[in-house]
Amino acid sequence: MTTEDQKTAEETEEETQKKDLAMLEAALYVAGRPLDINALGNVIKTRSKKKVEDLARILIEKYKNLETPLEVLELDDQRFVLQLKAEYSPRVKKLAVRPLLTDGPLRTLAYIAYRQPVTQKQVVDARGAHAYGHVRQLVDSGLVDRESSGRNKILRVTEFFADYFGLSHNPRIMKRQLKRTFSDIENAPPSGFEEEPDAAAEEEEEQP
Repeated sequence: MTTEDQKTAEETEEETQKKDLAMLEAALYVAGRPLDINALGNVIKTRSKKKVEDLARILIEKYKNLETPLEVLELDDQRFVLQLKAEYSPRVKKLAVRPLLTDGPLRTLAYIAYRQPVTQKQVVDARGAHAYGHVRQLVDSGLVDRESSGRNKILRVTEFFADYFGLSHNPRIMKRQLKRTFSDIENAPPSGFEEEPDAAAEEEEEQP
């Protein structure tokens, strides 16, 4: 390959990378929620997970170097999200055109996520009779899954919930993330959200 051919190949590769980065950025912007490696790979038409990861991490660094209220983050389970930085959210969240949930259902959703798997009865006991309507709304919205177990109805949040709020799909990690969120907002989880003892953690602490 001549020097000229090599230069042309490098320019072509650089242009391809720019286009791929733009497509990933567009996909994250339009989705408005975390996207996994497969979804991002489909956007730029590649099956190479490494290529997607490398490009997404370039995008992360790009946003770190920009003076912008937005950021690209890598989450658990090889997912990436384009979102507003936390320090800007309190001042502009009221401008959202269509909030997904009002305060009541949102608190019921947070309770379910923090206590899952939890029975519907436990939720109603903690949140009041109005929680029946909240649960129906949450199930209809695809945020909560409800299944029967004998006379009980067991509630869990869905993967859509995790993706929408940028949380891990792993329930244990999700609960830790929720606890950090509550701590950032109020220095402690809201009433009813105190973390239950982790038996495994307690056993580890007791070992010499």
